[in-house]
Amino acid sequence: MMEGLATLAPGVAFEGIGGPEMTARGLESRFPMEEISVMGVVEILARYRALKRRIAETAEAVVAARPDVLITIDLPEFSLRVAERVKARADIRTVHYVAPTVWAWRPKRAERMAAHVDQVLALLPFEPPYMEAAGMRCDFVGHPVVTAPQADADAAAAFRARHGVGAGPLVLALPGSRRSEVARLTPVFRAALAQLAEARPGLRVVVPAAHDVAGEVAAAVADWPGAPVLIDPREPGAAAEKRAAFAAADVALAASGTVSLELAAAGTPMVIAYDGGWISHQIIGRMLRVDTVTLVNLVSGTRTVPEFLGRDCRPGPIAAALGEVLDAPGPQHEAMAETMARLGAGGDPPGLRAARAVLEGLGRA
Repeated sequence: MMEGLATLAPGVAFEGIGGPEMTARGLESRFPMEEISVMGVVEILARYRALKRRIAETAEAVVAARPDVLITIDLPEFSLRVAERVKARADIRTVHYVAPTVWAWRPKRAERMAAHVDQVLALLPFEPPYMEAAGMRCDFVGHPVVTAPQADADAAAAFRARHGVGAGPLVLALPGSRRSEVARLTPVFRAALAQLAEARPGLRVVVPAAHDVAGEVAAAVADWPGAPVLIDPREPGAAAEKRAAFAAADVALAASGTVSLELAAAGTPMVIAYDGGWISHQIIGRMLRVDTVTLVNLVSGTRTVPEFLGRDCRPGPIAAALGEVLDAPGPQHEAMAETMARLGAGGDPPGLRAARAVLEGLGRA
């Protein structure tokens, strides 16, 4: 989106909070974004005071800067509270990028948002009606995953050869990007892969670690079956190696989240498993309004991706599902292709569409 704004509105300036990709494009982050990147009821409560302080500091800075538009991106527990404080003190247009999952749980959030959010930029094609019904403008701008670079068949074959992957299946394991996720999921993943390895001779495992948990993942997978290949994002060439691993894998075992769309973009069949802990399960489980949380299932309108959540996140069923997907990946390939088409593959880049929508909202398109 920042690149799109720079293209459509030359001379645009950015202030705010962001990670390395945003700072590389001219944003000077007021504090490290990791301080507000929390997920799950328990994690948010544990850092409540620090988050509350950062919310107040950020809102104060926005009001002082008097920008043409405040664009908040995802992280609703932080972003929407900032927008609320800003709107209470100044007439600054507010745009929220990434619609909250009101279609899945807590639908009243859309109504509460409408009091301090003027426009929403949606990543998923079925989201605008939920936002518009609450009184906000909502533009479906497509999902950034459709423009992500992908490895080709040659890169996939080279990856398998480089790591000595033979005729046995290659399983891509993705145990999450947060410490709490890694701690809960790696023991389950290990046990599931051990069961699968007994039935699939020559099975190999590749684990692309997320940056913030690379050390924890490396320690956790050291004794996994399948002679795991660890891709450490801190090492040179890790991004290309990860893309090659996605393309080379026969199946993925992944934590729930947007990673399912990354796998769909790469054409990698998958099984989803997630355990957010007892408290999160009790609270969110009672509020959930959909029968699947996997985005490939939701966007494609199918239920081809098996998922094991909460109490169902157990090694035996997960291993069995991985075997079934290995034997019959066809339905998932069809669902993944449909997902990418519905998310905007082949059209204008989502960032450009988002930038255009923001400028239209300002009357400057």
